[in-house]
Amino acid sequence: MLRAPMTERIGIVGSGAIATGIARAAAEHGDVVLWARSEASAERARDAVEAEVYTDLDALSDRSLVIEAVVEDQAEKAALYARLRLADDALLASTTSSLSVAELGRASGRPDRFGGLHFFNPVHRMELVELAFPPEATDDTRGRLRAFCEHLDKTPIEVADVPGFVVNRLLFPYLFSAVALVEDGMPPEAVDTCMKLGAGHPMGPLALLDFVGIDVAIAIGESIGAEVPGRLRELAAAGRFGKKSGAGFYEY
Repeated sequence: MLRAPMTERIGIVGSGAIATGIARAAAEHGDVVLWARSEASAERARDAVEAEVYTDLDALSDRSLVIEAVVEDQAEKAALYARLRLADDALLASTTSSLSVAELGRASGRPDRFGGLHFFNPVHRMELVELAFPPEATDDTRGRLRAFCEHLDKTPIEVADVPGFVVNRLLFPYLFSAVALVEDGMPPEAVDTCMKLGAGHPMGPLALLDFVGIDVAIAIGESIGAEVPGRLRELAAAGRFGKKSGAGFYEY
């Protein structure tokens, strides 16, 4: 059965891995505009996506669905929302996984047309999108965001609006347990090999932390109330943020 064309005009706010991953996926189905904070970021995004890329937020004013994918900071997101000029019926969504979707919705000034869309990295490979909504979100908002995910051939699952949602809430205590084994003297390679061969995981927990980013892992751990291992803070203090910086538990 052929799926109807995507009718949403998509705007992406941000130029990182998740933002450009969503833009690439959405551009296969419809009209996409991406906003980047600086011209340097815009140039990198233009190399990564087949979408119109701008540094002026007004370029998003005609979008029917705008997805914010900037740094995981409540104040910064709220300040950005205050600068957006969107149509009255446009939807706004955040890719947050650790901040309150209800509070972000209130900060946006449109909680009835707001939702959380938690994509996973790399976007083109990961099927799941966790959906979370403020209490004020309408049925139309919920249906449109679900339909958007399905157009991208993702599986949307509505989850409770709690820090970490489902995946990160369960995943990061496990990852931090792996760090504790390293702190007790086990080599990272040994821990990762055990979990790949013994549990069938495609990637070991320490390699996964490097992939996610040590700084991001610390922020998520703090947001869900998990005890963040000292080794992670030491790596971050040394500038070893994982794969993106060239070094974490491993060298890249």
